[in-house]
Amino acid sequence: MSTTLAADISNTEILERLRKVLHDTFEIEPTRVVPSAHLFTDLGLDSIDAVDLAIQVQEMTGMRIKPEDFKNVRTVGDVVGTVRGLLDR
Repeated sequence: MSTTLAADISNTEILERLRKVLHDTFEIEPTRVVPSAHLFTDLGLDSIDAVDLAIQVQEMTGMRIKPEDFKNVRTVGDVVGTVRGLLDR
């Protein structure tokens, strides 16, 4: 799945893409992927999974992610916000 997102994509569409990525990569049920879901406690990701997710976000946006862009990401909503910030650059 290496289709780069368009800059004008909505946050809802970003969330839908994340649901697919999290399901395909980590086998997480899409219904569990809501903005308030905590990546580690609610969805069961670990630090290695977070690196994999960051790589997926890079592929989605076509942009390199700096560690500071992803270090405070804790929820699905944070990931959506990070993707939005990358696309708005």
